[in-house]
Amino acid sequence: MFTKALAFEDVLLKPAYSDIVTRADIDLNVDMGRDVSLRLPVIASPMDSIMSPEMGEKIYEAGGIGVLHRYQSIEKQCKEAQATSGNVIAAVGVTGDYFERVSELVRHGVAGICIDVAHGHHDQVGRALEKLRDFCPGLHIMAGNVATLEGFDYLAARGADSIRVGIGGGSICSTRIQTGHGVPTFQSVLECSRSEYGAALIADGGIKTSGDIVKALAAGADAVMLGSLLSGTTETPGAVIKSASGEVRKIYRGMASPEAQLNWRGRYSSNEGVSRTVIFKGPVTNVLYELDKGVRSGLSYSGARNVRELQAKARFIIQTPAGAKESSTHIDE
Repeated sequence: MFTKALAFEDVLLKPAYSDIVTRADIDLNVDMGRDVSLRLPVIASPMDSIMSPEMGEKIYEAGGIGVLHRYQSIEKQCKEAQATSGNVIAAVGVTGDYFERVSELVRHGVAGICIDVAHGHHDQVGRALEKLRDFCPGLHIMAGNVATLEGFDYLAARGADSIRVGIGGGSICSTRIQTGHGVPTFQSVLECSRSEYGAALIADGGIKTSGDIVKALAAGADAVMLGSLLSGTTETPGAVIKSASGEVRKIYRGMASPEAQLNWRGRYSSNEGVSRTVIFKGPVTNVLYELDKGVRSGLSYSGARNVRELQAKARFIIQTPAGAKESSTHIDE
């Protein structure tokens, strides 16, 4: 049986009556559960070409939060957590020394733990989640990734406070090419938003613009996780690369890419990501400022003063390929 699945570019929100005079009247605060709240519903992805203590600080100052990647020693991850004043979530796996890692991270005062697995609808993830919930009942636990309502409910029932929704949608992710599996992230968000559990929903993958963030929130997400939109900024790890022509770039790579795997464990067992260079964007503060403005404008077009109002008022339409073309800038075409 086949079902139609929609991506962000397939849909638009219909403008509605608004009496909002200024974007300052819009409240983007979101409660993610267990003492994790956001003033800007943006989470920096746990990637070694995105997240750093510097990124964590800037994201937190802007109202979001970052997730430290797990592909490093326990000692280094704990040091990075301390360097971000404890205002950070730290990623862990579900095998090996993951429990020792969690114990140390909790001791160093992280705001939460992220069980970071590509296929989160998995027995090992469920068992690790139950074990960690018993170990730290008051700590925020994020888990994922999943693409279906069944996967979302599986993790929520085992104690996840927030769940990353999206498989294969990242700009440097090749999971769908390599495995033939995945669901467009917008469709996954729509489906998972029907859950009767209270876990926060994090749209993760396929988000290219502030408009996509608005669509994700309107479809039921509480927050979005970003990689490519934050890539190439001053605060991302890695050196600035200058070409012979003077172009300035930085590396952005998927954690399942051969390059990333070779870097953290000396070999690679899968090839579900790529490594690229992206144009240097300057301070991430500028990027976050533009995203904040765009999201606030988006809510105002629906006459919504907060995310919950947006979700209640949102009316989506499906646009044709011609409509999608018209929706983008096309002056030179």
